[in-house]
Amino acid sequence: MSPTSVLTRLRRAAVALFVLTSAAGCTTTSLVLGVAGVATDTSVTWEIAKHLHAQMTDGDPVSCLRMNSVERALTARCGHFVAGSLRTEDIARNELQGCHLTLAARDPRLWPVLPELLNKGAQPESCPVPPLVALAAVQPCPDFQSASPAVRESLVWLAEADARSVRHDVVRMFSCPNARQAGLDRVLDTWLVAGMLQRDTAGFGVLGALHPDYLLSPFGRKLESQGHTAAASLGTVDGRQTSGFEEALRTSNFEAVQWWLNRAPQLANRVPPSQGGRLPWTPLARVLLPGFLADPARQQETVEFLLARGADPWKPIPGGVHNSVVGYARDLKSPLVRLLDPPIVATADAPKRLVAQAGDAAPLANDVATNQGH
Repeated sequence: MSPTSVLTRLRRAAVALFVLTSAAGCTTTSLVLGVAGVATDTSVTWEIAKHLHAQMTDGDPVSCLRMNSVERALTARCGHFVAGSLRTEDIARNELQGCHLTLAARDPRLWPVLPELLNKGAQPESCPVPPLVALAAVQPCPDFQSASPAVRESLVWLAEADARSVRHDVVRMFSCPNARQAGLDRVLDTWLVAGMLQRDTAGFGVLGALHPDYLLSPFGRKLESQGHTAAASLGTVDGRQTSGFEEALRTSNFEAVQWWLNRAPQLANRVPPSQGGRLPWTPLARVLLPGFLADPARQQETVEFLLARGADPWKPIPGGVHNSVVGYARDLKSPLVRLLDPPIVATADAPKRLVAQAGDAAPLANDVATNQGH
């Protein structure tokens, strides 16, 4: 082999190695196609470059160039997905940590891949975790309106094709404001007509799964007309999202809180735990807990709302840490103590209220947080 030929091959190897190194961390599909052009050389240049690149990047994340089309499409660092780039054979053969449909569904950045995955034969039944259940667990109310029509139809198809999607968190997601604005709440109507939300077969309290805004909707009234009750929607929740009453209270959605109190007045003072192994909790104490309310500025308004509807600040908090919500508020040094235990001027007709026992304010606030399910 002539010296000129050797130098030419070395130069080609250097160019190929440079391209590979540049593409190692974040490779777009267009760059991959460019590299493929280098690979058409019939010499050993490309193999030499790949070998050198493998030695240099040993221990680094897998290069996008070494992934198949599905792996690359579902790896965010590999750049934007290019429609038409998936190979059907790659759907069944990949080394992804998780089901491809679940990975694509739970991350809105990867939603553009969904339509092509489904069109080329991907099936949700092959996923241990249903794609929509995974999405609802991490995205209670995704920005559905920013998705393309094809993506939205893919999400609807998953809801209708995979019966395992009928779960507490998914009902919450499809009834949230973003879903309603995108017209995806029609999934719930489809499930209802198909009998998938029947009181005795759903396996969870559907009214408690609805977004608080949706309780007073025609859909909520349909559920009640079919026998669903507030009482049956209390208790353990099979999902990551909170119970319906707790979410209404957390967001100071007074219309929804009133809906629950009208049907289950006992909730003003005691709420069943939504997770196994937890204690019942007291709404007044939960509202006083720092960080609970979505809008802390509405704390006093929410306390006043509960007091006006029968919440008793002198009832013991479950768990025995405090004798009353008043004692808990004192321990927190809450400015709302005067609202919970207003001073009363002693008169002949109104004797002075007895001061709470000294032990009432002794325990620490974080102990109460533990007993309140936090």
